[in-house]
Amino acid sequence: QVQLVESGGGSVQAGGSLTLSCSGSDYTRSSYVMGWFRQAPGKEREGVAEIATGTGGTYYADSVKGRFTISQDRAKNMLYLQMNDLKQDDTAMYYCAAGYTWVGQLHLQSYNHWGQGTQVTVSS
Repeated sequence: QVQLVESGGGSVQAGGSLTLSCSGSDYTRSSYVMGWFRQAPGKEREGVAEIATGTGGTYYADSVKGRFTISQDRAKNMLYLQMNDLKQDDTAMYYCAAGYTWVGQLHLQSYNHWGQGTQVTVSS
């Protein structure tokens, strides 16, 4: 059974930093891609960053490029998102996801399993 559990969310002032973590079950070792998505109230879920678990190749949404860094520790089944220079627009519920095929960059259909989310709130 695939389980993904996010942690590390919280409240921070604009310009601050947070690191999100995602703990995966052993079944996530077979995933092809893992990613971070976010959803703000009243908005659709959007991709933030993803990593090809085999090659380590990464892709970022333009809105976070240069500020966020996705990384993995495959030995520990962990996925991370380092978020720097946070902005109020980054406020959202952040979700970790894992998938077995790649449909396209930050494409929702690439992902089969989702965590419950961790809230990030950025204040001015």
